[in-house]
Amino acid sequence: MRIGELADRAGTTTRSLRYYEEQGLLPARRTANGYRDYDEDDLRAVNEIRSLLAIGFALEDTRPFVECLRAGNPTGDVCPASVAVYRRKLDELDDCIARLQAVRAQVAAAVERTTGEEPCCKRSRT
Repeated sequence: MRIGELADRAGTTTRSLRYYEEQGLLPARRTANGYRDYDEDDLRAVNEIRSLLAIGFALEDTRPFVECLRAGNPTGDVCPASVAVYRRKLDELDDCIARLQAVRAQVAAAVERTTGEEPCCKRSRT
């Protein structure tokens, strides 16, 4: 399939696909007339990249997942390098959650200090 069809099927843009190619994540084979040529494995790789980006992974973090797929695995997250990225991301998320909880505690303390009331933790559902 050509780049436009791959973009349509993956729900992305040709510009993104060219960028993935530039970053070495999506190899582009060329037909005799110079058109990029992709197959179903490329579609799987693009879908893997897009799903990881959608949940907050950096583009470079997708590389082990794509390589895992390219190695013939049914999914991109069964290889040790992919699991290592998952673990690193979990650590980042845990750190972020801890920082947010600390900020929340400070804001709640400020509300209690200035109003004499415990801060409300649930919004009213009207």
